[in-house]
Amino acid sequence: MTCTPARHDWTAIETALDREGWAVLPGLLSPSACAGLATAYDADAPFRSTVTMARHGFGRGEYRYFAYPLPPLVSALRSALYPYLADIANRWHDRMGLERRFPASHDEFLAECHAGGQTRPTPLLLRYGPGDYNCLHQDLYGTHVFPLQVAVLLSAPGADFDGGELVLTEQRPRMQSRAAVVPLGQGDAVVFAVNQRPVRGGRGDYRVTMRHGVSVIRRGRRHTLGIIFHDAS
Repeated sequence: MTCTPARHDWTAIETALDREGWAVLPGLLSPSACAGLATAYDADAPFRSTVTMARHGFGRGEYRYFAYPLPPLVSALRSALYPYLADIANRWHDRMGLERRFPASHDEFLAECHAGGQTRPTPLLLRYGPGDYNCLHQDLYGTHVFPLQVAVLLSAPGADFDGGELVLTEQRPRMQSRAAVVPLGQGDAVVFAVNQRPVRGGRGDYRVTMRHGVSVIRRGRRHTLGIIFHDAS
């Protein structure tokens, strides 16, 4: 199977998200599914735009946003992952004192995005070569923001590329930033906070701000699928 979020332990995933701000879903996609998505990068039909990162000061490398209708596997992943993450997102918003709550299905949430003028699809493929990297950033895109996103590594570390680790940083109030390097194999996915997440403190929950990026590719080529659940304005 190539799209199997239901087989993962979502209680453990939520525990990891609460503790670290990220959690790994091992083997979400098969090697053949990864190869098929990576190969699609060179086709024109599935995409609405291409971004060369160096032109915008985002880093080095390239990424392409899918157009609607999304490829079946990408659409299936987005729809299948969302209900598990919406439950976590609603608990996070409750802990952070935020009024926004997310509906049970992704179609309902997209309808809210589109009614608010956010109509452009945000799932994307990223491609890095030697010397490429991605600066620390957040994928916000508009007023409607779903607080969790997913990245799936499509290439095999050590075989297809070296370097290129996913890096997450956490800015804690009145404290220095904390960094984490996320270990991923081909087909593994990582769920992580888009912007802010709650952290338990001595006086209740407080908010920390997270950003993500990719370290320099030392050799080879790295492809990643990014699944963002809100659309762009």
